[in-house]
Amino acid sequence: MPGKNKIIIDNVDHKILEILQYTGRDSASHIANEIGMSIPAVSDRIHKLEQNGIISGYEAIVDPKKVGLDVAALITLVSGSSKHYPEVIKRSNEAQEVVQCFTTTGSGSHVLVIQTENSQSLEQLLKDIQSWPGVLRTETQLILSSYKAGHHIKIP
Repeated sequence: MPGKNKIIIDNVDHKILEILQYTGRDSASHIANEIGMSIPAVSDRIHKLEQNGIISGYEAIVDPKKVGLDVAALITLVSGSSKHYPEVIKRSNEAQEVVQCFTTTGSGSHVLVIQTENSQSLEQLLKDIQSWPGVLRTETQLILSSYKAGHHIKIP
């Protein structure tokens, strides 16, 4: 049933979410000023958005290259069976180099987005991943440049 988990938000919530997606450190007072509401009303709405899981957290965006992570890649895992999916997900959550893990359709069962130091650390990571239960092989695509990154979504 499509959209069954959708929580209805009004125009004010929409404006708050738009602001927070781009400036997650904005204070309630700044947001209140931007949308013409009282600070307590905005604070209450933000709290409700967090409680309902619409806002799942806040994070700093770190430039990987500036902290020595020069290699980014997409690694597709080709699995023999779906019975190993929980272990693959567990291992990807434990691997610091894995930034994101998706189950997918297509030629592989999972796609990992990774950031690592260099080609040697990538090679070691691939060896580790290829030893995970159920992983038959991997297909790796190096990311040469990134022109759009982030988690900002268009809210309908």
